[in-house]
Amino acid sequence: MANHSQLGFQDASSPIMEELMGFHDHTMMIALAICSLVLYLLTLMLSEKLSSNTVDAQEIELVWTILPAAVLITLALPSLRILYMMDEINEPDLTLKAIGHQWYWTYEYTDLKDLTFDSYMTPTADLPPGHFRLLEVDHRVIVPTNSTVRVIVTADDVLHSWAVPSLGVKTDAIPGRLNQTSLLATRPGVYYGQCSEICGANHSFMPIVVESTPLPYFENWSSTLSS
Repeated sequence: MANHSQLGFQDASSPIMEELMGFHDHTMMIALAICSLVLYLLTLMLSEKLSSNTVDAQEIELVWTILPAAVLITLALPSLRILYMMDEINEPDLTLKAIGHQWYWTYEYTDLKDLTFDSYMTPTADLPPGHFRLLEVDHRVIVPTNSTVRVIVTADDVLHSWAVPSLGVKTDAIPGRLNQTSLLATRPGVYYGQCSEICGANHSFMPIVVESTPLPYFENWSSTLSS
C-alpha cells in the first residue's frame, strides 16, 4: 500500500515486480552516470579553452559513437528478458477472468463451478473502520499464495485496465478481445489496484482488491461460495 510521502514503488509481492524494480534501479544508475558525465564535460568545456585536438579528435568521435550503443545494449537485454518473463504463462494453477463494466468488475473463476461475482467499491458511509476509502470493495478477489494465476481480462462496454502495482500487473480490458497476464503472490496479504484507463465519469470509483491467502483458506472460501 502506498504512503502519502512515498516517492518510489510499492513493496514488491511477486517475482515479476521484483524484476521490474531491479530493472528500474539498473536504468536509474545508468542515467545518473550519463548525467554526471555530461555535466562534467560541459563544465570542462566552459572553463577551459578549446584546442584543435579537442575539435578534430577522431578518437573522441569513435568513443561517443560506440559508448551510446553499448549503453543501449545494457538496457535492451534486461528489458527483453523481463518482457518475455511477463508474457510466458506455463501451466497455471488457477484461471481468473476479469470483466470490466461501467463502473465495476465481474470475476469468474473458470476452473471452479458456479463461482462468479461482481465487485463494487464500498461507499464511504459503509466503510468499516481501518479500511481505505475509494480502494475497498464489497467482494475481494481471493487467490492462493505461491500459485500461478492466469488472469484473462476483457470489457463489456468501454476500455478499462486491470492494474495491481504490488503484483506487477497491468492489462488493458478491451471489448471483444481477451488479453491475458499472470500473477504470483509470494506472501499472504491484501493488494490494492485501480482501473488505469479513463473509462467515464466514475473511472476513479472501480478499485481492485486482491487478497492472497494460504491454499487451505482458499479452498474453504471457494467451496463455501460454490455451494
